[in-house]
Amino acid sequence: MTYTDAHAGHRTRIFLSGGSGTVTRPVSHLPMAGWGQALDLFLTDEVEVVNCSRGRASTKSFRERGRLQWILDSMAPGDYLVMAFGQIDWKPDPGLHTEPFEDFIEHLRAYVTGARERQGHPILMMPFERRRIDRHGNVSRFLGDYPVAMRQLAQEEFVPLIDVYGQSLQWWEELGPEETKHVFTYLRPGEPLMPVVQDADNVHLRADGAVEVARFVARAMVAQQLIPAHWVKDLDRRTVSYDELGWLDDATFQHRTKSRVAPARDL
Repeated sequence: MTYTDAHAGHRTRIFLSGGSGTVTRPVSHLPMAGWGQALDLFLTDEVEVVNCSRGRASTKSFRERGRLQWILDSMAPGDYLVMAFGQIDWKPDPGLHTEPFEDFIEHLRAYVTGARERQGHPILMMPFERRRIDRHGNVSRFLGDYPVAMRQLAQEEFVPLIDVYGQSLQWWEELGPEETKHVFTYLRPGEPLMPVVQDADNVHLRADGAVEVARFVARAMVAQQLIPAHWVKDLDRRTVSYDELGWLDDATFQHRTKSRVAPARDL
């Protein structure tokens, strides 16, 4: 992979597509955070992160509602498309549901093909597992075959794969039932409960978890030589302030959500 084919005069961009685990959260969702809003912490100004993820998005809904098309229309040669799906596709809602080895793979294949047609670089990212740990410290494989299907597609289409899923299983088992509460959205003493946030949430990350997933993603992109090493910084930093996480005001969040869509033309 080469890094010199971006349009002159603009930074190479990394477009993020995915669901609630990736999305940049508004301040009304504190302390919940998506890993996508933390990725900038580990990247230099030579590259721009464009987080197009949408809460409660599956591969199907993201594509059918024109969010994928907006990314493809915006991509320039040399840009990247990270596909971070697999946490919502299991839901029975017909507007969201896909079968792992059927339309889940086929939707993702359209993302890969679209990025390549625009001389971009597709990257598949397996989802992190939920916090479901039994009394023996074993982590439940709630997401089932979706991570397996994503790996299969990566092999079939020769797409780079970032295995956050396997890493999350290791993390949650090492941390155990109590310490994982510091990773997911469990409120700490003195933190207010925002109206749209559920305490003891075993699905969505708080800032601490989002930072660690973003760190793993940045490190993996360099280790797999997907991006040049000089695009990455501060992988070993351990102190991050909330001010650096880039929560959006509600108006900006709503504008991005509504504006980053285009008529889907590839269905």
